[in-house]
Amino acid sequence: MAAPLRIGIIGAGGIVRRRHLPNLRPMEGVRITAVSNRRRESAEQFAGEFGLEHVFDDWRDLVASPEVDVVWIGTWPHMHAPVTLAALEAGKHVFCQARMAMDLAEARRMVEAANRHPQQVTMVCPPPHGLAGDHVVRRLLHEERLCGQVLQVRLTALSDGWLDPEAPLNWRKDERLSGRNILALGIYVEVLHRWLGYHASVSAAFDTWTKQRRDPETGEMRDVVIPDAVRVLARYQSGAGAVYHLSGLCEDPPPETLEIYGTDGTIVYNFTKDEVLASSRGQALTHVPIEPQREWTVEQDFVEAVLTGDRSRIEPTFEQGMKYMEFLEAVWQSTEQGRQVTLPVG
Repeated sequence: MAAPLRIGIIGAGGIVRRRHLPNLRPMEGVRITAVSNRRRESAEQFAGEFGLEHVFDDWRDLVASPEVDVVWIGTWPHMHAPVTLAALEAGKHVFCQARMAMDLAEARRMVEAANRHPQQVTMVCPPPHGLAGDHVVRRLLHEERLCGQVLQVRLTALSDGWLDPEAPLNWRKDERLSGRNILALGIYVEVLHRWLGYHASVSAAFDTWTKQRRDPETGEMRDVVIPDAVRVLARYQSGAGAVYHLSGLCEDPPPETLEIYGTDGTIVYNFTKDEVLASSRGQALTHVPIEPQREWTVEQDFVEAVLTGDRSRIEPTFEQGMKYMEFLEAVWQSTEQGRQVTLPVG
């Protein structure tokens, strides 16, 4: 019998507990052996709850441990690049939670390190956004070409998450922990890249309603760097124009929706309900059954790639993750420099 694949978790937070562990633990030939958290108390609690053998105070010791084959990164973005680089150098496979990195420079270093160690499997966690209808949308766009040539794209993802001026700064709004990630923009762009291809240019504007928020660690007021809302005008390499509006400043917002308009038809994806509507020219929008529905097989896809060497189901790859980090970099450059930014950046 082959030795089990031993997984060490760095950052065993809510996403690891809710999404990854329920799928990893039942797998044959897989054993979760180690954990390292910001605080030893939480790591020990996690290890005791799930029967892990090793608790490490320092994540570097977990990476170096001979009892670990895979480093499973569940931390905030500020740790993704340092852990990935160290793990690859130590000969470990790496699964990295989204968002990929703090910024494009870190993402590029991660890709370069993965290319230096091609024998190790790397993967960025995909978002659940639109996953259920992924096969259907790809079929409508690329096999059936229902829209014909795509002309216009509009993404609307509004919430009330940052309306409260008294809400404290959390990791999503803390540039020291989240870097240049903005709301769910990078997550949505990863989905759009899969469906519609890459972008050629970006113009963007930020809105920040509450200029300072309280740091929950120190109690001090800090300037808010990551915006409450972002408005993007973009163009795809295909020539299609796009408008993206993401905001945390909207009371009672509508469903998060993607609209794709082409020469021959329209596709509308409701991310909130996982519903697809489509129409051909001259016809009314009708519901399209999500069949076959794409299931969440992320953990299985990664583990099978490690065990068999077949990476065909690894998505997003580090290279694909780097592309959405590049888009985010272009958004920041556009707002900082007050101009349209052409992609690729640099």
